[in-house]
Amino acid sequence: MSAVRAVQINYADQDAEFLGKQLGIYHQYKLLYSLDGQKWQLLVDKSRNKTDVPHDYVELPRAVQARYLKLENVHMPTGKFALSGLRVFGSAGGPKPVAVREFVVLRTEHDKRSAWLKWAPASDAYAYNIRIGIAPNKLYHSILVHSQTDYYFKGMDKDLPYYFTIEAVNENGVGHATKVQNAP
Repeated sequence: MSAVRAVQINYADQDAEFLGKQLGIYHQYKLLYSLDGQKWQLLVDKSRNKTDVPHDYVELPRAVQARYLKLENVHMPTGKFALSGLRVFGSAGGPKPVAVREFVVLRTEHDKRSAWLKWAPASDAYAYNIRIGIAPNKLYHSILVHSQTDYYFKGMDKDLPYYFTIEAVNENGVGHATKVQNAP
């Protein structure tokens, strides 16, 4: 069971007869939730919606405890009912992951645009968020890495220093970031 705080529904263009922005089109749906998969309650009602929402994001007024979600299509502007994504925002209510240990950044001498990053696995994490920047207080770029404990980063300017930190991620949130490391 999880505390659901928001959802995002991304429609796909399966067999769409037109692409791009059009006037007078709309998506209508109902999103339901359940604790047991048998008894369903209304979470979001867009069955009377008259606006184009191909990537609808809905923040709930309060968190709802749910184990299952079900999306019922009411109206599609064209094509078949198809999704490219259904994102659920919230938490599972357990502890956040422990901090990442043994984070190492190795910038190559042969190609200063690349660095190899590696770290020890956190047993309670399913992904890692690497934050990158050109100053310790300007870590504006991030990469989410799933199911591995190293990453080959090839996005640096060869003449600038770069800074890195990493956080473990699980269904309960994001763990503490490591100390920022400099890759001169």
